[in-house]
Amino acid sequence: MEHVVASPAPSAIELPETESRFSNSFLRLRKHLMRKVGEAIVDYGMIEEGDVVMVCVSGGKDSFTLLSLLLALREKAPIDFRIVAMNLDQKQPGFPDHVLPAYFESIGVEYRIVTENTYQIVKDKIPEGKTTCSLCSRLRRGIIYRTAKELGATKIALGHHRDDMIETLFLNMFFGGKMKAMPPKLVSDDRQNVVIRPLAYCSEKDIERFARGMEYPIIPCNLCGSQENAQRKQIKAMLRDWDSRFPGRVVSIATALKNVVPSHLADGELFDFRNVSRSTEVGEGDIVFDAPELPAGVVSTDIPIGIWRP
Repeated sequence: MEHVVASPAPSAIELPETESRFSNSFLRLRKHLMRKVGEAIVDYGMIEEGDVVMVCVSGGKDSFTLLSLLLALREKAPIDFRIVAMNLDQKQPGFPDHVLPAYFESIGVEYRIVTENTYQIVKDKIPEGKTTCSLCSRLRRGIIYRTAKELGATKIALGHHRDDMIETLFLNMFFGGKMKAMPPKLVSDDRQNVVIRPLAYCSEKDIERFARGMEYPIIPCNLCGSQENAQRKQIKAMLRDWDSRFPGRVVSIATALKNVVPSHLADGELFDFRNVSRSTEVGEGDIVFDAPELPAGVVSTDIPIGIWRP
């Protein structure tokens, strides 16, 4: 069962009137997030003239923030594109199915609510106590892709942020044996949909603060949110610990995702290690971990390996 509401005229979409009553610190935060989203969109060519962007809104802080920022940026953008908010009602017990339609109508955004009882499917297939995330994600993804085709959407916007991308990197490293993260932009396996993540440069902490200030009608996920021992939650706790004890470490990891050096990994498909010789040109060679500057009069060949280590 689906519910569709036509799009209003662009001038009807405005930010909440309470925006002007927010503190200066909140307004600076909003400006910061808008700038980060704008940078990600430009860096990865996420949105183009005439695009129909289907924004998936789950009822969580991330997707609410994504929708708000994209609506605000559309008003300032030099290109014209359409936004359609989409929610999948998975028929979770107690799910307040009136909340999101009321919110969408209050801000005047075009939307579609899709109702599919994936909750029961997951409960029937997954034994009690086991992680439901994988099956739930697969079912949800298929419905999202189908809906995007029905709407004629050229882009599917998801609310994953910088921390989600880093968590995925470590999940794949620790449990999958792959150096693989969550890309800001990708094409689906069936090559029918382009997925974008405009919050790729935004931290979860900033999004949490923004969501609190906006007072979104947050809807918790009772299906997977109660699985405290899920692997992703363990990784999240690790990263948050690092962030508190070693400020800047998480930012550095995020930067590393954009600065890959294939010659200093071990994948023979990305770099031809087998045919490396003295004539092979590499970007950084064996001085990659050396200090940026050497003492006056000293050349690198005079320094024993490890002398620059703390």
